[in-house]
Amino acid sequence: LHCESFDFKESIHAYSIKMNAKEVREYLERTLAERIMIIDGAMGTMVQRHKLEEEDFRGNLFTDHGKDLKGNNDILVLTRPDVIREIHTQYLEAGADIVETNTFSGTWIAQADYALESSVYDINVAAAKLAKEACEAVGQATGVPRFVAGALGPTNRTASVSPSVENPAFRNVTFDELVNAYSEQVKGLMDGGADILFVETVFDTLNCKAALFAIDQFFDGKEETKPPVLVSGTLVDMSGRTLSGQTGEAFVTSTRHSNPFCIGLNCALGPDQMKPFMERMALATDTYTHAYPNAGLPNAMGGYDLSPQDMATHMRDFAMSGLVNLVGGCCGTTPDHIKAIADALKDCAPRQKKGKQPALRLSGLEPFEQNDRVGFINIGERCNVAGSIRFKKLIMNGEFDKALDVARLQVENGAQLLDFNFDDGLLDGMSAMKKFCNLAITEPEISKVPFVLDSSKFNIIEAGLQCVQGKCIVNSISLKEGEQQFIQQATTVKRYGAAVIVMAFDEEGQAVDCASKVRICKRAYDILVDTVGFDPQEIIFDPNILTIATGIEEHNNYAVEFIEATKEIKKVCPGAKISGGLSNLSFSFRGLNHIREAMHSVFLYHAIKAGLDMAIVNAGALPIYDDIEKDLLELLEAAVLNSSPDATEKLLQRAQEEREKMERGEGGPAKATAKNEWREKPVKDRLIHALVKGIDEFAVEDTKEALEELKVPLSVIEGPLMDGMNVVGDLFGAGKMFLPQVIKSARVMKKAVAYLVPIMEEEKRLQAENNPGASQSSQKTVVMATVKGDVHDIGKNIVGVVLGCNNYKVVDLGVMCPCEKILDACKEHDADILGLSGLITPSLDEMVFVAKQMEKRGMKLPLLIGGATTSKMHTAVKIAQCFNGPVVHVLDASRSVTVCSNLLDKESQEDFVDEVKEEYEEMREEYFAGLEERRYKTLADARARAPKIDWQAQPTPICP
Repeated sequence: LHCESFDFKESIHAYSIKMNAKEVREYLERTLAERIMIIDGAMGTMVQRHKLEEEDFRGNLFTDHGKDLKGNNDILVLTRPDVIREIHTQYLEAGADIVETNTFSGTWIAQADYALESSVYDINVAAAKLAKEACEAVGQATGVPRFVAGALGPTNRTASVSPSVENPAFRNVTFDELVNAYSEQVKGLMDGGADILFVETVFDTLNCKAALFAIDQFFDGKEETKPPVLVSGTLVDMSGRTLSGQTGEAFVTSTRHSNPFCIGLNCALGPDQMKPFMERMALATDTYTHAYPNAGLPNAMGGYDLSPQDMATHMRDFAMSGLVNLVGGCCGTTPDHIKAIADALKDCAPRQKKGKQPALRLSGLEPFEQNDRVGFINIGERCNVAGSIRFKKLIMNGEFDKALDVARLQVENGAQLLDFNFDDGLLDGMSAMKKFCNLAITEPEISKVPFVLDSSKFNIIEAGLQCVQGKCIVNSISLKEGEQQFIQQATTVKRYGAAVIVMAFDEEGQAVDCASKVRICKRAYDILVDTVGFDPQEIIFDPNILTIATGIEEHNNYAVEFIEATKEIKKVCPGAKISGGLSNLSFSFRGLNHIREAMHSVFLYHAIKAGLDMAIVNAGALPIYDDIEKDLLELLEAAVLNSSPDATEKLLQRAQEEREKMERGEGGPAKATAKNEWREKPVKDRLIHALVKGIDEFAVEDTKEALEELKVPLSVIEGPLMDGMNVVGDLFGAGKMFLPQVIKSARVMKKAVAYLVPIMEEEKRLQAENNPGASQSSQKTVVMATVKGDVHDIGKNIVGVVLGCNNYKVVDLGVMCPCEKILDACKEHDADILGLSGLITPSLDEMVFVAKQMEKRGMKLPLLIGGATTSKMHTAVKIAQCFNGPVVHVLDASRSVTVCSNLLDKESQEDFVDEVKEEYEEMREEYFAGLEERRYKTLADARARAPKIDWQAQPTPICP
């Protein structure tokens, strides 16, 4: 035994000494370092074996109760405590270290169905006491401590899902009601002696967040008595999502703020169905993990078929794969199942916790991570009644369904986060925020991204927080009302699990110059980290983007002050992020969108280099930096960087000329003429121009003309279309194009290719008719997929077209493909080659995961890697090492046919594969040699350069 507070070996009676919360945590930590601990099995399954009748549920306490009580298992802790105590004892004697209280429905919300709301506290106290009695009895008999986990079930209502088809904004339970219900349950469980709190069977993360909120609130000011908290989600089917739509990884991110002692999955799935999702969850968290699946899926009669030995075999596989620290059983499991599992896992090492790299992690229905590998983040600005006339009009008219289209369009245009603001004197901001969030959550195309809840009124922000299941950002709080209110609001934000934007304001007002911006942000940072306990990665500063070129001299340096402050804040506030509201910068030129949008691009070009992480922007209205007219670019550079004393005057003069032209009606036609000059260029140049600019108006017309010129559809794709996308890639890599612009370019490409595909299919059909000897069986099969977490498929689709035109059978699995689906499809279609695609950086990790699983399955087919974020070096260093079969990075669609041909041709295959492996080996050696290179100094010089570390200024290191 491992608890140093007292020695259980000295006397069996020493077990009766009650452990406090700290001692429980210490014991669990030490035990989990040595072995996998065992959770009990299903309570309901065992209750059913007793074949209890209505009289048993009523007992002596509820003989005259007005409602039937049969089926209300929780009430049995009061009416048949002998049955519940016996079940606990059976599980403990089978080897369970932890038993859950019989309180799955132990809230007034769930008990309302039986009109027993007034009995909830008594149920929870009695349930914890019964479990404690059983634990103490078995603990004394065996000398091994056993623990009571107070079970907090999901309730029978969902805070994220409307029960009304006609009214998707309606909810039959509020966040406050859930907090109230869970608070009463927590009090009862703790008063009854629970050692652990277990928020379990979570099918709606917002319900879970309410439970975690209640727990945190209950122990406010008495943190030393807070027990370990375990959180368990339920993924309802093989989509890998909760009932409210979140992926397992997003669920982990949404609950991370509560610092759960352990997180995992239970119910809904059998062990074989649950395993792939546990693999992802184990990678997504830095805490302990657990799994307690059902005994298989329900059979036709509603029973569960996995025997104890079958279940034990599956759970041993979990353990041997390094996925779990605690294991148990859910529906259909019995003490026999738990004994078999405990015996099977005796010699299995527990999963080792792994520290996660520091990063800002957010979530909607899907996880979002901002780190050093992720570029600038676009926060969509158009769902703001103060910033969008159209959006405001829709909200004011109550046309919320049409307002959702504004949000949807921003996501389509590349917004990675969405800002919601309803601050208007004629609008009920709280009601509007609540209704819009409730509606947005029901739209997967919108709610897949994290939300930014934006208001100058904290009660409106809180109304939004109570509707959002994902981990969002609060915009904003500040020190302008003093430290006390700042701490109070920050504590509330943290309790809801949100990241926070802090405006550079204090009691003296708005920070204008660099020094005051840095001073205020550093002060706020220290309070948030040291007093409130915020993760530095979840602190985002807005040092105030102020309006330049107003004609007032002191305003001329505002952009420079922001850029310089960004650099300094990153130095003195390690881990913190920088954001800003971009539209403020160009407010002097309202009505002149051409100048405003160009100014935004110029500012971003410089601010991002200085460390700007994100900004609230119109995701669809950012011109490419290199496309800004040269004379205007020079004026804007001078104005943004304040590099010329007459910069403002010249820019204002240019703006006045633009305005006068518009007033005379000259600006529009002249502008249109200039815009259409590119239409006079050769068709190849026109296609490239359209791709770079994201203009799809002439895509089909120009593609048709190019086809007439080049004769072969594939030549159009591999020629001007690919040339244009290569330009887009170069500009994006240089920071001169932003993601929304890349997405617009991809739409043009998709439209052009869509015109060519039917033509190529017809050519293929005619070729088959003219050459019937070319049997379909001779076709080689290529399975292609965009990996899980990534929705980009333009490049993959083009590769599919190219391969299809070269007599390959292409099986396109689409986007967001889990590893299991991909590998199962390879087997189903007897694939000759697998191609993985991805555009975003996290896709690289997913590709590594797929390669590892291919190796684990013993697969031999070649693996092709492609997509904008991939590289030959990453493929060589990270992916090829995980899989013994051929792994080849394919630069673009035009290379795919050659690569596939070399891999499948018996004469060239061996030489080609050896050549690639040799090249990749050289690249790995070069890469690792670069990491090892050192230029040695003398000993005296080295000692003189010893690092001077301010330990107070550094973030807390992560335990490996």
